[in-house]
Amino acid sequence: MDRTNFHYDLPTNLIAQEPLAERKDSRLLVLRGDEVCDKHFFNLPDLLAPGDLLVLNDTRVIPARFHGQKSTGGAVEVLLERITGKREARAQIRASKSPRPGTEIIFSGDVQAWVKGREGALFDLAFNTDIETFLKDHGKIPLPPYIDRIPDPQDEARYQTVYARENGAVAAPTAGLHFDDMVFAGLQKRSINTGFLTLHVGAGTFTPVRTKRIEDHTLHGEWACVSEKLCDLIISTKARGGRVVAVGTTVVRALESAALDGALTPFEGETNLFIYPGFTFQVVDALITNFHLPESSLLMLVSAFSGQGPVLEAYRYAVTNEYRFFSYGDAMLVMP
Repeated sequence: MDRTNFHYDLPTNLIAQEPLAERKDSRLLVLRGDEVCDKHFFNLPDLLAPGDLLVLNDTRVIPARFHGQKSTGGAVEVLLERITGKREARAQIRASKSPRPGTEIIFSGDVQAWVKGREGALFDLAFNTDIETFLKDHGKIPLPPYIDRIPDPQDEARYQTVYARENGAVAAPTAGLHFDDMVFAGLQKRSINTGFLTLHVGAGTFTPVRTKRIEDHTLHGEWACVSEKLCDLIISTKARGGRVVAVGTTVVRALESAALDGALTPFEGETNLFIYPGFTFQVVDALITNFHLPESSLLMLVSAFSGQGPVLEAYRYAVTNEYRFFSYGDAMLVMP
């Protein structure tokens, strides 16, 4: 399957650079089969049915971007991919020349790190201090590369879901950014249930598919946890005839990873599940998601869920009608 089959043209002025004043005021494009209609996110409770189950990702974005310099003086920008120990982490490093094993990097507050090794585009670092404490004091929120500005104080709250609680992500599960207390109250009033899992979104989520054949692409791994409690809730929901509505592609990947053997079971560990057209879904019945980059693995997942033709046609509709795209943009409710 050719990567370019998932291309669409997007004017740069439609890439949202700021969040809206109110989370729930985002527009919501509803794709049902091959038909689209325009709503707002605050309409969501009325678009679902009593007894449906929303599954959300409760990961919390850490202040994972910081700057330093090599002991030789060259500037370095670090974006943590994952904390692997109290004083160890795996990270992306931007520098004029890639650091070699043994390279010393100096940060604020007498903090130092040494490059232990490299795996692909990621570097393993050992610090001389507790990493989480250092991040709290010196780290910055890692806004995505297509947001062309320096993070400001509002991003600390708005590039985070209101239900985030498990530290570990370096990118937000952006479909969840539209929820606020009023939306949750509306869901509760309609007897629509909620459940939570954790998938720590890595910086690799922005890595483009570079292979011509998408089947040749290897997706980045991310840590996920699907609990026994959530599995029981999903099974009972389906037994009653309710739908499982995934809030975001991260939730889809976690749930479908937990059901790869054909039955949904608790799951904890790494997943590099790459979902593209032809994939058979075991768990998810409907999907809430933001708009994704052209030729991205996330767009391929949505196309697998609801059909490549209808999804790309919906994207063209969104462009024509000036929806806001990507992390701080608008959302879709996809119901095949």
